[in-house]
Amino acid sequence: MSKISVGVLGATGMVGQRYIKLLENHPWFEVTYVAASPRSAGKLYRDAVANRWLIGADIPAAVAGLTVQDANDEKLALGKCSFVFSALEMGKDEIKALEERYAAQGIPVVSNASANRWTEDVPMLVPEINYAHLDIIRKQQEHHGWKKGFIAVKPNCSLQTYMMPLHALIQAGYPVRRMVVTTLQAVSGAGYPGVPSFDMIDNIVPYIGGEEEKTERECLKILGAVKGDRIENATLPLVSSTCTRVAVVDGHTASVNLEFDLPDSQKPSLEEIERVWTSFRSVPQKLQLPSAPEHPIVVRHEENRPQPRRDRETEKGMACVIGRLRTCNVFDVKFVALSHNTKRGAALGGILNAELLKAKGFFDNL
Repeated sequence: MSKISVGVLGATGMVGQRYIKLLENHPWFEVTYVAASPRSAGKLYRDAVANRWLIGADIPAAVAGLTVQDANDEKLALGKCSFVFSALEMGKDEIKALEERYAAQGIPVVSNASANRWTEDVPMLVPEINYAHLDIIRKQQEHHGWKKGFIAVKPNCSLQTYMMPLHALIQAGYPVRRMVVTTLQAVSGAGYPGVPSFDMIDNIVPYIGGEEEKTERECLKILGAVKGDRIENATLPLVSSTCTRVAVVDGHTASVNLEFDLPDSQKPSLEEIERVWTSFRSVPQKLQLPSAPEHPIVVRHEENRPQPRRDRETEKGMACVIGRLRTCNVFDVKFVALSHNTKRGAALGGILNAELLKAKGFFDNL
């Protein structure tokens, strides 16, 4: 099978570099186009990232010799790639306008950026949860008059830590009324150079700009449904969040408390909750998408797990790892969850979105 040519916008940044490395030897996709800011444009990729390649392995040879293009000129990508991954780092209004310009040129955009997450006809995908939101893409194309181009985005990285277990319970007939989430987020989530070391060593930062609002709102769109020409948000659960930055390189952790929207007699036992989680499978697993974890939710029983350093690479860094499931004296249950923020939460999650789009035929006519 011939591979689909792809581009990476923001290719010199941390998430862009992760895309470049993760797409090396991908069975379906091949990086043929890289673009970044004007200051990197015109350089060979290896020169543009010299002394700031952050992934730890060699730059893939097939990409090292590509010339970096100006990401602000969408027409430069025509004929060089079939779709693009967007890992752009600029203002939200600029990103939104630029992603729309790529789509208008017939180039689908699979985005990590937050600029279009609240656009009503743009799906914000966690493939195991809201794959049905792909239905909105045709409406999005009709709205803009796009024939081939479209935009699909992924949610904030911290949500990947607990959205699958939440969805699995709701799907199993155990709706959640209220949820309290406290996140302990890795420094890589701030990009590079990120948080100054003097602020992080021997310290916890109890505030991350915009994160609490994303945590409390984005889950409702993910759990919503396509209604006509828009995605209608769910009304529950009510979410209260506190988001902190901790001195961990990779791996976001969350402490979660849930209250079910059920009479006491109908609330699930801890054993039933674990059964729901460990048996959970969805469309990516059924389709055997290359980046999909075989076990999307992994439950550990050690009293001191999950831990970022020990558990973040579970299932290729794509699983939600849960531990410390127990009853809650205020709500119903509480647990600790972990996911790899730069894999499931960023580039590899974006690649899984693209794999789902391909499997569902959205790249057939490119």
